[in-house]
Amino acid sequence: MAPEVAKRLLEAHAACAAIGSFVRGVEAGGFAESALIRSAVERQFEIIGEALGRAVRDEPALADLMPDIPRIVGLRNRLIHGYDSVDDQIVWDIVQTKLPVLQATLARQLAAAGFHPGRHGI
Repeated sequence: MAPEVAKRLLEAHAACAAIGSFVRGVEAGGFAESALIRSAVERQFEIIGEALGRAVRDEPALADLMPDIPRIVGLRNRLIHGYDSVDDQIVWDIVQTKLPVLQATLARQLAAAGFHPGRHGI
């Protein structure tokens, strides 16, 4: 894995971890009520989508290893360009059900390439 691609995957992994810290102890209702938490989570999803979009452009084989990348980039685009039609319940569901899977997948890909989140600077 090229160093630039690893950097992007590390950035995406760090953004996943940030989201986890933002929502720790928060329930769906609290998420819906907190503009601060929603904004922070959405920003990190924007980073994830941009980082993975760039990574797959540099290393197209990632698309086979992480087939959800187009949907992740699509979420990023919706958050940025369709901000007025973002459904907070869908974002919350993604945080609860998809984010842990993505974070684990990123950790596996990074480990397989000899990079370990938390031990490498971004």
